[in-house]
Amino acid sequence: MDTREQIELKNYNNGVVETVDLRDGNGKEEQGLSASQQQRSNGLNLSLDKYINFLPTVAFSGNLQCSWEAVAVSFQAGLLNGGPTSLVYGTLLCWIGNLATAASIGEMASINPTVGAQYRWSGLYAPPGIMSPAFWGLITGWVTVFGWIAVVAQPAFLVGTIIQGLITLNVDSYVAQPWHGTMLTWAVLAVPVLCNVFARKVLNSIEIVGGITHTAFWIIWVVVLTTMARRSSSEYVFETTYSGAAFGGWENTAFDGVIHMSDEVRDAERKIPQSMVLSVLINGVMTFATVIVLLFCIGDPVAALTSPTGYPVIEILREATQSKGAATALMLMLSWNGIVALFSSLASISRLTWAFARDRGLPFPTFFGAVHPRLRIPHNALGLVVTLVVLLMLINIASLSALFAILSLANMALYGSYLLLVTFFFLHKLRGGPLVLGPFQLGKWGYAINVFSMVFLVFIIIWLPFPQFMPATAANMNYAGPIFGMVILLALVDWFFWGHKRFSVPTTESVFVEEIHE
Repeated sequence: MDTREQIELKNYNNGVVETVDLRDGNGKEEQGLSASQQQRSNGLNLSLDKYINFLPTVAFSGNLQCSWEAVAVSFQAGLLNGGPTSLVYGTLLCWIGNLATAASIGEMASINPTVGAQYRWSGLYAPPGIMSPAFWGLITGWVTVFGWIAVVAQPAFLVGTIIQGLITLNVDSYVAQPWHGTMLTWAVLAVPVLCNVFARKVLNSIEIVGGITHTAFWIIWVVVLTTMARRSSSEYVFETTYSGAAFGGWENTAFDGVIHMSDEVRDAERKIPQSMVLSVLINGVMTFATVIVLLFCIGDPVAALTSPTGYPVIEILREATQSKGAATALMLMLSWNGIVALFSSLASISRLTWAFARDRGLPFPTFFGAVHPRLRIPHNALGLVVTLVVLLMLINIASLSALFAILSLANMALYGSYLLLVTFFFLHKLRGGPLVLGPFQLGKWGYAINVFSMVFLVFIIIWLPFPQFMPATAANMNYAGPIFGMVILLALVDWFFWGHKRFSVPTTESVFVEEIHE
């Protein structure tokens, strides 16, 4: 029997992973690598280095969600709309819903772990006869990329303005100005950007250290608050409701971030879905506990909500410890975790943008799809993301409400991409489409988990555009819905004028083969 050797090549012109035969019928080598060589001559390397192991993958996913930290600095919105009860039960519902969604997406990641994730899979599982697979892929790609740009902007802005709030706390003569927050945000952004460019190999170490501090600092917070703060009653925490239009809870996204690192994760078919589900499970426990602790230890709610620092949690910590220094130290712990999340989100979005460009989803695909030959990072894609985030922060100088509206796009866009993806995958299974499951499988519970995920996502997407404060005015209106609509409109314009000519996604299952002997 003749021996035929095959290797896996990634053809980024059409988004399909191909198995290329390197020998002809006479056993002589063919020019199977010519496409690869041509791509390298254009600066389009075939792949990134695989160097990320399981523990850093779990830590990466957990750090990226920045769960308890995000709830600590933003829980006031849920508190004002629905009250403590809404926060408690809303967080519990979101935890279960996010877990079902992560499991559903994890099953797809196990079948075909790909940097493109949402836009690749939406094209792969799109229902036949309803537009083309490329249409769904391009629309989903636009939504996902814009959502992830907002994800990057969030921790940068929060850490920058937390530092500004701490200056307000400690320096009585300081008068906060919007442009101060913008400058601090840029400064916070600089360190993770430099690390992503020049210290890519430290990602493993940073994620492990970040995972440790993510957990250790949470324990410190819980111990300090539960031992030093005066307690609210259980009636206040579990029975108090306020009238309001918004849904309070842990509207957590970004657990898909680790998928966008697929090309750099070893044994991605197993490790990526496992790390997604495990990180959502762990972060859910920490977040739910944080909500309970903050509500029991809130002290004077009016004083917290009217804090001149802009962050009620700073006042909660100051009152609990009776020390500005202690409150500052605790907030700096939280800020460090936010910087780690920023490092992770920059790594994830740069890979997603790079993959989308290589599949010709973005203009100038050769430029934005390039990998630096020495640094081995998608440097142009990273530069595009950083430039957009820097420009977004300028909006803060003119209107904080407008900036919040854009930042709120993160949850709206990513939850929307999850809903489309889970729905298409569910319908694909229902109609008996071709499917070879990977090592991570939901088994007989798969359909039920998919349905619960879809119901949860529809519910949460309905609530996300509602105003956070009533009565709604031009100044406090939630513009997430209109901005999300604008992104969809831009994607549609791109598709009908240019995208349908340049963009394509795989429409069949990819086969991953390193070496086959027959």
